[in-house]
Amino acid sequence: MSAIGSDAFEKAYDLSLSDPSRFWDSVAKEITWYKSPRKILDTSDAPHGRWFVDGELNTCYNALDRHIEVGRGEQTALIYDSPVTSTKKKYSFLELRDQTALFAGVLTKFGVEKGDRVIIYMPMVPETLIAMLACARIGAIHGVVFGGFASNELAVRIDDAKPKLVVSASCGIEVDRIIPYMPLLNNAIELAEHKPPSVIVFQRDELEAELSSGRDWDWEAVMARADPVDCVRLKSTDPLYILYTSGTTGVPKGVVRDNGGHAVALNWTMKAIYDVEVGDVFWAASDVGWVVGHSYIVYGPLLKGCATVLFEGKPIGTPDAGAFWRVISEYKVKSFFTAPTAFRAIKKEDPDASLLRSYDLNDFKILFLAGERTDPDTLRWAEEKLEKPVVDHWWQTETGWSIAANCAGLGLLPIKPGSPTKPAPGWRLDVLIEKCESLPSGKVGALCGKLPMPPGSMVTLWNAPQRFFESYFAEFPGYYKTADAGFIDQDGYVFVMSRTDDIINVAGHRLSTGGMEEVLASHPDVAECAVIGVADQIKGQLPVGLLVLKTGAGKKVFEIIEECVQLVRDRIGPVAAFKKAAVVSCLPKTRSGKILRGTMQKIADNEEFRLPATIEDPETLKEIDEVLTQMGLSKARK
Repeated sequence: MSAIGSDAFEKAYDLSLSDPSRFWDSVAKEITWYKSPRKILDTSDAPHGRWFVDGELNTCYNALDRHIEVGRGEQTALIYDSPVTSTKKKYSFLELRDQTALFAGVLTKFGVEKGDRVIIYMPMVPETLIAMLACARIGAIHGVVFGGFASNELAVRIDDAKPKLVVSASCGIEVDRIIPYMPLLNNAIELAEHKPPSVIVFQRDELEAELSSGRDWDWEAVMARADPVDCVRLKSTDPLYILYTSGTTGVPKGVVRDNGGHAVALNWTMKAIYDVEVGDVFWAASDVGWVVGHSYIVYGPLLKGCATVLFEGKPIGTPDAGAFWRVISEYKVKSFFTAPTAFRAIKKEDPDASLLRSYDLNDFKILFLAGERTDPDTLRWAEEKLEKPVVDHWWQTETGWSIAANCAGLGLLPIKPGSPTKPAPGWRLDVLIEKCESLPSGKVGALCGKLPMPPGSMVTLWNAPQRFFESYFAEFPGYYKTADAGFIDQDGYVFVMSRTDDIINVAGHRLSTGGMEEVLASHPDVAECAVIGVADQIKGQLPVGLLVLKTGAGKKVFEIIEECVQLVRDRIGPVAAFKKAAVVSCLPKTRSGKILRGTMQKIADNEEFRLPATIEDPETLKEIDEVLTQMGLSKARK
């Protein structure tokens, strides 16, 4: 692909680094402020700085009210599509604003004020977005916890955030399985030291929950008695939300996002990165419990004035591997964002994409992938079947939006498989080793962002400023440590190979498991794979491959394994010492699609491990344990 309009990207990127205040000041003018900021960047707040410190605004106003005031009230804001309940519903900006203002009135009647915390423990329903936006409307700080999360993990978050109120639902639905939420929530409150005085429960038709008298309140009943309230004037630096991400100590980290920097950055990314305008339909197939859901189901599209799709379903099984194509076609989605693991699942189920031929995707322009590294084979498959640009981009819960991306709205650059292209405007990346020594192009090290981090990035960890500093800034002074490893090539393209913990040391050679996975994924019968480093007395560590095969794979398992081992030896060389691989039915993942490589490595090394709270299906680890035992790497656990 030839470069298109790359001058626009280069100009934006250069200005964002040479004069960040000027760059972000111009971008901030696209947001409606009660008081426009004059102090664009305050670097006195070490180590990372703060943005728009003297500005005042309201995020909910910018996401809803301002569109109504310029005559777009009847435009579609939210498209709810739930194949698991056979429900479809659209909300205009006016309808969504009115419901949000009403629920904001509910919150105020329960005594929720600016700065109070509200835990939202909800499924993928419109009421979840309404609750989030209502908190933003009155300056309450929401903490969304993935619906169905284990009681103990929810209790930890309740104790950390100390919410004045919890918003929940009677149940969630996983394909064809109903998950009652109230038993989990009741147990969490019993376990927690902090006891939220009130719980508001949205009763779903699929299951009616039993409510506790005096503490629990029915959503519809309290909405019927509520009065709408207007937006509260907030400082740019006031917190918008807390979002918990896993921590190395087992204690989750509460990432805090502010109002001003968040609104400015996300509004800008909708055009600059995703190439959507006011009135376009944008879809992020994620969950509101994750950062992608916060940034690109709720806030980003609504800030820009797009219609956003809220999909309660899966890439396969609701009802088949054509689910995504149906939604894109039915709602004329222009720009679509999902995780590579979703496309690997579709590719495994429907390798020839035969279901795609049933749908009209003429309005669909571009696919974005993030959440896990996009292996070149999945990228090529998606490009071939969709005949559209497929853009890998890289970001984290902590950053809130892209660290590196092919910015479609600034002109697509040539695509290099395996790379999320170049650092996004606002991000200067270096590849570092100990003592902040910078590595030359092509060498693998720790990918780190030069401070200050751009607007929209986290501003602290909730109630943990020292942990914030130690986790992200202490190891490489002057930089944000992404904890991802990779390299930057001679053209400035970033290659994210793995987490820094996934760089393995084989006889003194630092090797990326991501590089080996890239090779394995290129085998025509491999749908998905993972490589872990296991302890070895002689070489320190040895790589082991776990392979998931495509449906209808034509060869015998042992032949595929032999071919995969040879592929790694041919492309990476004998230095990789790659000799062991096994076929499994599926890989253990978090609910956001990340493969649990670290947990599998602990199983292989027969170490104790803590079952991740975010695991999609704990049963998958049993198969991994058994397979690794058969390979002589583990001792099967009971």
